[in-house]
Amino acid sequence: MMKKNTYSSSDIKVLEGLEAVKKRPAMYIGDTENKGLHQLLWEVLDNSIDEFLAGYCTNIIVEIKKFNTICIIDNGRGIPIEIHSNKKSALEIVMTVLHSGGKFDNKTYNISGGLHGVGVSCVNALSEYLIVEINRNGKKYQQKYKKGILFSNLKEIEKSNITGTKIIFIPDRDIFKKNLYNYNIISFRLRELSFLNKGIKIKLIDFKNINKKKIQSKFFYSKKGLIEFIDYLDLSKEKILEKPILISKKKENVSINIVFNYNKLFSEKIYSYVNNINTIQGGTHVSGFKKALTRTLKNYINKSKLIEKEKLNIIGDDIKEGIIAIVSINLLEPQFEGQTKSKLTNQEVLKTIDNCVNEFLQYFFEENPKSAKKIALKVILTAKTRIATYRAKEIIQKKSVLSTNSLPGKLSDCSKKNPIISEIFIVEGDSAGGTAKQGRDREFQAILPLKGKILNVEKTQEYKIYRNEQIKNIITALGIIFDKENFNSLNIQKLRYYKIIIMTDADIDGSHIRTLILTFFFRYLKELIINNHLYIVSPPLFLINKGQDIIYCWSKFQKESILKLLNNRKNNHSLNIQHYKGLGEMNAIQLWDSTMNPKTRNLKLINIKSAEKANHLFLILMGDDIILRKNFIEKYYKNINF
Repeated sequence: MMKKNTYSSSDIKVLEGLEAVKKRPAMYIGDTENKGLHQLLWEVLDNSIDEFLAGYCTNIIVEIKKFNTICIIDNGRGIPIEIHSNKKSALEIVMTVLHSGGKFDNKTYNISGGLHGVGVSCVNALSEYLIVEINRNGKKYQQKYKKGILFSNLKEIEKSNITGTKIIFIPDRDIFKKNLYNYNIISFRLRELSFLNKGIKIKLIDFKNINKKKIQSKFFYSKKGLIEFIDYLDLSKEKILEKPILISKKKENVSINIVFNYNKLFSEKIYSYVNNINTIQGGTHVSGFKKALTRTLKNYINKSKLIEKEKLNIIGDDIKEGIIAIVSINLLEPQFEGQTKSKLTNQEVLKTIDNCVNEFLQYFFEENPKSAKKIALKVILTAKTRIATYRAKEIIQKKSVLSTNSLPGKLSDCSKKNPIISEIFIVEGDSAGGTAKQGRDREFQAILPLKGKILNVEKTQEYKIYRNEQIKNIITALGIIFDKENFNSLNIQKLRYYKIIIMTDADIDGSHIRTLILTFFFRYLKELIINNHLYIVSPPLFLINKGQDIIYCWSKFQKESILKLLNNRKNNHSLNIQHYKGLGEMNAIQLWDSTMNPKTRNLKLINIKSAEKANHLFLILMGDDIILRKNFIEKYYKNINF
C-alpha cells in the first residue's frame, strides 16, 4: 500500500541569517575538526592581510589566549561603523550577513582572497563569543556577539588616535568539541604570509600558559619575499643555480610572482598561492607555469645542440624532476573549486601565465647562458635516467610472476596460494632468515631474506634502483608488475601476499635497515601502503626466564619493571636474562612465540596520515643534510632505550 503524501510547504525550511553556517559548518570551513578550527583564524587573518595589500596596514598581532581564545589585531583602516542603507551599522552587516563586505566591486580592495564573502560572518556564526573593536575616526568602538547573534550594540568606548580592527573570538564548543589551536600550525602560516607579502610585520604570542611563565612569541618579517621563501623551503644543499630565478610581472590584471630553482633530488615541489591562499591542488596558474617551462626548455635544448649526436625525446616529467618552485599570483576575481579554495579554475589565467613565463625565460636564457646550460644538462640527465629506468623495469617485467621459476632463489614461499591469508616476512640477513624459515607456519608464511642493507633510494638514481638485485627480488616476490600503458604506475592486482611484514633486529642497525626498506616502499611502492598491505613487526630485546615465568621484553624499561615484579615473588628458581642482539640469536620457537605468531606478535600497520609530512621526514632521515638529521635524532630519540 502506498504511503500517504505528507510532504508539504510546511516542510520547506528557510534558514535565516547565519543559521545555514551553523547547520552545515563543514560546507563553509571544510570540517569541524582541526582544519576547520584553524580556518576560522585564517578567515579573520585574511581581512588584515587584505588591508596590507590595499596599502593601509603594516602590523598584525595574533594572540592565542586561555580557553582556546584567539585575538587578531591590525592597524588597517578599521571596518566601517557608519549606518548602512538598511538602517544597521556597516559593521553589524559585515558580522551577520553572508556575502557582504567591501570585496565585491574591486574599488575598496583590488586584491582579496575572501571573495565568497562568508569570512568574518562565518567566524561569528561558529563562535561562542565574539568581540570586535574598531579604531576609526579618532574613536574606539566595540560590539559583542554570542553564537553569531548581536549581544551588545555598537558603542563608543573611548577616544583613539590610531586606526585598525581587533577581533576576539572563542570557537563554539558545541561544534568544535576537542580541538585546540596549535602554535606550530599558526606559526607556519604566519611565516608563509610574511614571505608572500614582503614588508608586512606579524607577531604571534601564545598566552595559554601565562601562569606557568611559558609565553611563546615569534616575529615574522621578510625583506626579500619569495627569494627567502624558497631558501626556507628547499632543504637541499645541492642547488643547480646559485640564485633562484625570479619572475615578477603584472600582465592583464594578474600580478605574477614566481620563483624557482633546481636541485639534485628526484622529486618535484611546486607550492602555489592565489591572493595568499595556498591552493594545495594547484590550478590553472600552475598549469600555465608548467606548460611554459616545458616548451621553453625543450626549445632551448634543441637549439643548444647539447644532444645533437643522439636522439633524445624530452618530455614534461624530465623538466619537472628536481624543481622547487613557488607560483604566487594576485588577481581581481579568482574562481576556486569549492569553498576551501584548494584549486584555481580561471581559464584565462593559464594563457596569461604561459605567455608571461615563456617571454621571460626566453630573455633570461639568452642573457644567462651559464644558468641555462646548467638547467638544460640537468633535464638531459633526467631524460637519460628515465630511459634507463624504463629498460630496467622492462627486465623485471619480463620475469613472469606466474612462473615459479622466476621467483627469487632465496624466497621460501608458503604452500597456500591465497593472497588474502598469505603473508611474507622481509627479513634482515641470512642468519635471521634461516631461523624464520624454521619457526614459521609454512602454510601461509613466506620468508624473503635480504643481504645486509638495501640501497638508500633517497640518494640513488631510479634506474640503479631497479637494477639492484635485492629490490628486484622484493618486486618479483610480491608479484608486482608495471602498468602496460604507464610504466610509472604499479599494478598490484596479482599481489601474492596481502600482508608484507618488515622484520629486522631490535637494535640501531635494525632500525636503519627498516627505515631504508620503508623509504623504498614510500617512494616506489606507495600503493601497497595506501591499500594497507605493509606492516612492521617488533622483535623483543630480552627474554627473562625464572621458573615457570617466560617473559619477553621490548625495552630496557620494560625489563627493569618485570625484574622488580619477579624479585618480589618468593621462589628459589634462578633468574636467567637473555639479551637478543639480533633475530639470529633466537631459536625457531622463540622467534615464533615472540614475533611471528599472529596471536602474540606485536604487529603494526604502516599508513600515511600526511604525505607532505612523510615526504619531509624521509628527506631528513635519508637525505644528504647530516646536520638536519643529527638535530632531528637528538630531539626525538634521545630518551629511547634500545
